[in-house]
Amino acid sequence: MNPRLFGYMEKLTAFDVTETGRFHKKIVVKVSDFRSALIQGKMLAKKGLWVSEFRIESGLNCGGHAFATDGFLLGPILEEFKAKKEELRSTLYQIYVDALRQKNKVVLPEPHELKITVQGGIGTHEEDRFLRTYYQVDGTGWGTPFLLVPEATTVDEATLQKLCAASEHDIVLSNKSPLGVRFHYLKGSTAEAERLAAIQSGKPGSPCTEKFLAMNTEFGDKPLCTASRTYQKRKIEQLQGMHLPEADYKKQLNTILDKECLCVGLSNAAVTAYKLKPFKHLAGANVCPGPNLAYFNRIVSLRTMVDHIYGRGNIVARVDRPHMFLKELTLYVDYWMGLLEDTKTLADQKSKAFAETFYQNLQEGIQYYRNLTENFGDEFSSMKEKVEAGISEAEHTLRNAWHGFLDKVLVTA
Repeated sequence: MNPRLFGYMEKLTAFDVTETGRFHKKIVVKVSDFRSALIQGKMLAKKGLWVSEFRIESGLNCGGHAFATDGFLLGPILEEFKAKKEELRSTLYQIYVDALRQKNKVVLPEPHELKITVQGGIGTHEEDRFLRTYYQVDGTGWGTPFLLVPEATTVDEATLQKLCAASEHDIVLSNKSPLGVRFHYLKGSTAEAERLAAIQSGKPGSPCTEKFLAMNTEFGDKPLCTASRTYQKRKIEQLQGMHLPEADYKKQLNTILDKECLCVGLSNAAVTAYKLKPFKHLAGANVCPGPNLAYFNRIVSLRTMVDHIYGRGNIVARVDRPHMFLKELTLYVDYWMGLLEDTKTLADQKSKAFAETFYQNLQEGIQYYRNLTENFGDEFSSMKEKVEAGISEAEHTLRNAWHGFLDKVLVTA
């Protein structure tokens, strides 16, 4: 949430409704769950601002920055929106109307349209149709597959070929972002090679020409980007002065050096494709596809991609592609297991409670999917087989990891 941005939006007339019930500019808010939609919707409604669309995105099965929930899965989240959509609309409308009356602005007798849309890992027409019919969403979003559509996105040839060849192991949930938020990343990019070469030369970090992500004030009032050469030099000097054990030193050093410039790196695919002058001689490009890219392996036209989305063709060659719900579940299980590994004091009650809550939420999600398969029906029979086939394996991995964690806690205690 960005209260400062919301306060600025309140001053703009472009978001006001006209007497005919139209908006010059509509507000769309991306959310991870129903609670987020309700809280942000209320904050905006109190300012006389109507949210025309809540766009739900999978916490982990997405491109770019990933904002994981505490183990809440997309299916149960969509179920809650389906059950409470009208309640959400009427609640927000009452708050919105009260705010408009205080501001002496136009008030219409009926609530405005409120759309619920979803994105994150959709890869087949069957999945898209199920989201629209069962969960009654007003729209779906496809992002990552369009990286392989030159008519829709600008990607240089070298990066395009890497995207086509990428497997599940090539798309990682990294710590590359200077924002400190987990970031999906394609390994082996030219920007990664550029970063490693800088480290090898003894000058790690980026020159930081654009400064869009310069937000860290650890070393003074002037904000620095954690991927910048200036920040990394100071941070490494600080680390060296701590005289840590070798293993701890290397771990923290890798955390510092792992940060990568996104301002230039994410721009350079277009810079290279159009043969423009590189920023400060930095030519490396990075790219942030979602895990779904692993199942799309060739460059296609916009027509071909649209035909695939609407069921008039199929460009997913791999028959082993997991259903989007199952893929997200496995991503969350892996993420949760990583949290267990990163927990410094396993006997700490707060850490244990969080791990247990996360575990229980995943278990409830698994049970939800088991019940959901009964509603798939004959037209979605292939989806039913895919989901059921992977649930037991994910549950087995989850339980084994949890029991291992508890054993470790008992030993530590």
